[in-house]
Amino acid sequence: MSRTILLWGVVLVVLATAGFGGWIFSLPPATAAKAPPVPQAETDAVTAALRPSGRERPLIAVIGINDATETTDYVMPAGILRRANVADVVMLATGPGPVQLYPALEVEPDMTVAEFDAAHSEGADYVIVPAMSRDDDPAALAWIRSQAEKGSRIIGVCAGAKVVAAAGLLDGKRATTHWYYLRELLKRSPTTQYVANRRVVADGNVATTTGISASMPFTLTLIEAIAGRPKADAVARDLGLGQWNLRHASDAFALTRPFATTVLTNRIALWNHEELGIRLRSGMDEVSLALVADAWSRTYRSMVTTLADTAPSVLTANGIRIVPDRVTKDWPEGRYVTTFPDQRPATALDRSLEAIAARYGEPTTDVVAMQLEYPRAR
Repeated sequence: MSRTILLWGVVLVVLATAGFGGWIFSLPPATAAKAPPVPQAETDAVTAALRPSGRERPLIAVIGINDATETTDYVMPAGILRRANVADVVMLATGPGPVQLYPALEVEPDMTVAEFDAAHSEGADYVIVPAMSRDDDPAALAWIRSQAEKGSRIIGVCAGAKVVAAAGLLDGKRATTHWYYLRELLKRSPTTQYVANRRVVADGNVATTTGISASMPFTLTLIEAIAGRPKADAVARDLGLGQWNLRHASDAFALTRPFATTVLTNRIALWNHEELGIRLRSGMDEVSLALVADAWSRTYRSMVTTLADTAPSVLTANGIRIVPDRVTKDWPEGRYVTTFPDQRPATALDRSLEAIAARYGEPTTDVVAMQLEYPRAR
């Protein structure tokens, strides 16, 4: 009997392996595409749709759920908008306590959504909705709907579009989202009209973006809508970004055979996994921090831990309070990663990808860029 059970166990393993292998080989071998031009009239229409219609100095709320909100989606828009100083920016949480970001960082929000409502009963001019681990958080959905009813423009960044869809605000509208979650979004909101090859799509009082790295061009687009193109260009130069626009090559991002095999290989090689440290320092740039922590935590070989000497939280250059994962001065010298404090924030992702390639190889770097939906320069 035991030999029969063992035989059936072997058969099942073989069949499962064959099925998985068949799925791997059914995936496309690679992706390549060029971003088509975007007519100027369309770019102008997106900017016009985002122009403020309320306060002279807009109030912008960035909402997160406490247990898992995407790192760059939450930190980058707030950091860049505060850097630009064109609006009042408030970072919110659905409940008390810090916001645990994924795949890295922990942030102390400015207030809860309930406290925001008590202080601003008229609502925000803009609500930025990052990707969240759950699309059905009742507190988040109820608050987003209430803000929309008060006239707020709702902006779903990356897979935050799924949260906006779950709130019922994308029905019948044109939209985009992170490539990996497009099918889920359309299943949740079947009347949504997907728009390819655009990093930002606006329809009425709702806007959406493609994947994580779209946070920067989207935020610059919003700054242009609020304060004009010269101001947005000045902020872009300050960030170190030579050019920015709505162009995007959607077909360049997909679940491919190299992506799947690299993820699988990295995940099962447990002996190659490592924990890397980022030293938090008062006044550090939060955009660089978010990009570096996000990238290094998506290799399937490394996770980032933030370190501080004593402080319960560290205040970044533009007033974001980062809670360290560990309070310690002791960390192996070879397991630090830099946030490139001597360079402009827009270069931090490219420099991180170069460092990841040097440490883990090009296939892993491509996996990171694909997750970030980042059009990596070769």
